[in-house]
Amino acid sequence: MLTLLVIILLLIAALYVHDRVQTRHAILRNFPVIGHFRYFTEMWGEYMRQYQYLPDWAERPFNRLERAWIYRTAKGLSNLISFGSETIPRFVFRNSAFPVLDEEKSAWQSKPIGISTGPGACQTPFTPRSFFNISGMSYGALSSAAVSALSLGAKKAGIWMATGEGGLSPYHVQGGADLIMQIGTAKYGVRDAAGHLSEEKLRDIAALPQVRAFEVKLAQGAKPGKGGILPGNKVTAEIAAIRGIPQGEPSLSPNRHTDIGTITELGDFVARVRRVTGKPVGVKFCLGDPEFLDAWFADCVARAQACPDYIAVDGGEGGTGAAPAPLAEYVGLPITQALPDVVAARARYGLADRIRIIAAGKLITPDKVAWALCTGADFVVSARGFMFALGCIQAMKCGSGKCPTGVTASEPRLIAGLDPADKSERVARYAARVADEVEMIAHSCGLKHAGQFTPRHVTQVERGVSGFRNGE
Repeated sequence: MLTLLVIILLLIAALYVHDRVQTRHAILRNFPVIGHFRYFTEMWGEYMRQYQYLPDWAERPFNRLERAWIYRTAKGLSNLISFGSETIPRFVFRNSAFPVLDEEKSAWQSKPIGISTGPGACQTPFTPRSFFNISGMSYGALSSAAVSALSLGAKKAGIWMATGEGGLSPYHVQGGADLIMQIGTAKYGVRDAAGHLSEEKLRDIAALPQVRAFEVKLAQGAKPGKGGILPGNKVTAEIAAIRGIPQGEPSLSPNRHTDIGTITELGDFVARVRRVTGKPVGVKFCLGDPEFLDAWFADCVARAQACPDYIAVDGGEGGTGAAPAPLAEYVGLPITQALPDVVAARARYGLADRIRIIAAGKLITPDKVAWALCTGADFVVSARGFMFALGCIQAMKCGSGKCPTGVTASEPRLIAGLDPADKSERVARYAARVADEVEMIAHSCGLKHAGQFTPRHVTQVERGVSGFRNGE
């Protein structure tokens, strides 16, 4: 009996050592031995859930089917399914009777962001290499290891990565990926001692070749009308230095730019940033009142020098590390309403060739990305999709700093569990698979590439009604 006990203890010790040194699973590195129970229940859950009342698509904010698709994709595993669909779709794509053959396919044709001549021109327009890219996530909201993994993975996948409003960190830069520098309401990273825009710091960041564009953030979908929130326990000395704020104190951004209170001031700010940096400038916002679009686009027509090079539309269902529940749940139009409104307004004012549209808001799987492209988006970005690719398990601990996978952790012990080299491969695989399967949908619709999607290729399903409704 004693011998058996010794053998069991030695096996547990060996497993402990193995879990601590392996790099593929952050949960096992951070929680040796006991972490295996998660993977055991995950493995057998698919079979056991037939005896339970909670279906795979019932979880929130992202259900098990969505997360499992990303996990398998990021690991390079098969995503083929058996026995038929498990979802009740809100929309379907109109497949062609004669899909495109392999030899008829062509590469997606990118569109430049920014113009090189005329009013509102910039010195170096940016032509992205992919229609699916990484949305803004700040260092501080994410751990250093997570940002490094995203940067390395973005470079491998040939996609861009936005910095989030927390400023440009060394971890964003180290991978060598194309970057979009976001300017939030607190102007972290480009602020002077008084909190105003520093043209000197702006110029220094623009000199980095990886920084391809700048993004003026008015609001994000998770908390329209509320600035960024980073708890004081996550404001380390390094983060404080990058942002230009006191260490250990909560980082609370104003609910809007203090120097942007009108459409005219917004246009002037866009023109100023473009003049100083020589690079394209976009605006990120969450749509509330559609009348704002008419006033804004009319100003773009009247003052071409003040027109943004792109608009990033974030749906009200967008994510964040910390947000008040009323704003997260009840403020801001969802992307399914906001995106069509923005696309239609752009067309009314003849700005389709001038302003690119980037869509965001739970667009994490190929079907949703393809829907956005059909609706009129030029590009799609995701934050939480790439967090899942890093290993996020939706533990809902983002604001606490105690994320068990190290993705949003602030404790060094937990951050050490996330290996950037391994996770960067998962980021790249996820980005590539999404793009490939969006193209697969396009080919099924009889299109040579995803850039040919139009509203007629997607149809909304009428719930409780036999039949469909045209998505145009």
